[in-house]
Amino acid sequence: MGIIIRAQRRGRGSIFKARTHRRVAPAAFRNLDFCERVYRIKGIVTKFCHDPGRGAPLAKIKFHDPVRNKMQAIHVVAVEGMYTGMPIFAGHKAKLTIGNILPLGMCPEGTIVCHVEETTGDKGIFAKSSGCYSIIVAHSNNKQKTRVRLPSGQRKTLPSSARCMIGIIAGGGRIDKPLMKAGNSFNKFRSKRKKWPRVRGVAMNPVEHPHGGGNHQHIGAPTTVSKNAPAGAKSGLVAARRSGLLRGGRKVPRGD
Repeated sequence: MGIIIRAQRRGRGSIFKARTHRRVAPAAFRNLDFCERVYRIKGIVTKFCHDPGRGAPLAKIKFHDPVRNKMQAIHVVAVEGMYTGMPIFAGHKAKLTIGNILPLGMCPEGTIVCHVEETTGDKGIFAKSSGCYSIIVAHSNNKQKTRVRLPSGQRKTLPSSARCMIGIIAGGGRIDKPLMKAGNSFNKFRSKRKKWPRVRGVAMNPVEHPHGGGNHQHIGAPTTVSKNAPAGAKSGLVAARRSGLLRGGRKVPRGD
């Protein structure tokens, strides 16, 4: 039958299965409640911790839950300038200072934010990597939508009630230091459960990969594969929605 290809090996689990027991906690805001929608609540940064596979440190914040009248601890990605014992305010009436959690609609244009929600109450999904930040571009006339520039440069329209954190994610100089040797790169990808180095399928033998073999390194067959194909054949464009060249679409500039 040949050697099990990478897709088969990952699907079986075992040592290639995701190991989530080493993670500290998911980086997420607290559940959105009435107090945060109308007023504000106060929290204290208690400690910082390292999360394996994450380039930025996590900050543990303890909020006083006014509804249940007890302390509630959450973990968020730390921002630059945050320190132990720092008061953090979350809510509609929080001030525009580093670390505070506010709705996008309450931030002026040009504000640098991070840990941005896509929908109100999803606890934050954008700009959470080390050194990343988003910028408030504009607000709609009715204050219902906010235009945000994401770290990728893409501009996205989000609801103004979605929350964000003021500041830049810590650890921005992480990629400035060179890896120096292959072992460091291997350990970096290993903590993220990514296989490295990644060998191309066309560089393999026919028994090792569907793209392997031949007198030249080429696939030699259409790469579109059905989603019902067996695991040993699932390599290439699995369940592609379309194939072929785009006709009558965007013009490609010709070289002079």
